[in-house]
Amino acid sequence: MRIEAERGDITQQHVDAVVNAANSTLLGGGGVDGAIHRRGGREILEACEQLRAGDYPDGLPVGAAVATTAGRLPARWVIHTVGPVYSPSEDRSHALASCHSAALRVAEELGARSVAFPAISTGVYGYPAEEAAGIAARTVRTADSAVETVRFVLFDEHTRALFAAEIGQG
Repeated sequence: MRIEAERGDITQQHVDAVVNAANSTLLGGGGVDGAIHRRGGREILEACEQLRAGDYPDGLPVGAAVATTAGRLPARWVIHTVGPVYSPSEDRSHALASCHSAALRVAEELGARSVAFPAISTGVYGYPAEEAAGIAARTVRTADSAVETVRFVLFDEHTRALFAAEIGQG
């Protein structure tokens, strides 16, 4: 698997699947979640509403992942995953790792060969980017997956550099 990190806008990625750092409601929000819903359009929200009406009436659990259409995004699918809220007194690294491994499993089930990830939980959920980068890189690197390319798409240069260092991109 090729793993890369770049600075950019995840809503503009030409990949098979874009991972959304969603909230448990699946109905949009701020940050990456809001950007994906705004740019992808009503089709994503409607698909999420169907998930809430069906398999996820109480919302998507932390660490789980589920796919919808990508609407107007250049990707084919959006894989929604809910990251953990950071806690300095409780180790939640397993939940963050689960977001990445669950998203890769869903991508593989879809037949996706290329996947773009944001820095899950590093925004309003407060996970330190340094820790998140290490967890994400280790989880993706050790995943048994048919996905060929994982691209971490980061909002700023500092975060890109952290992820690049963790994946050995320099």
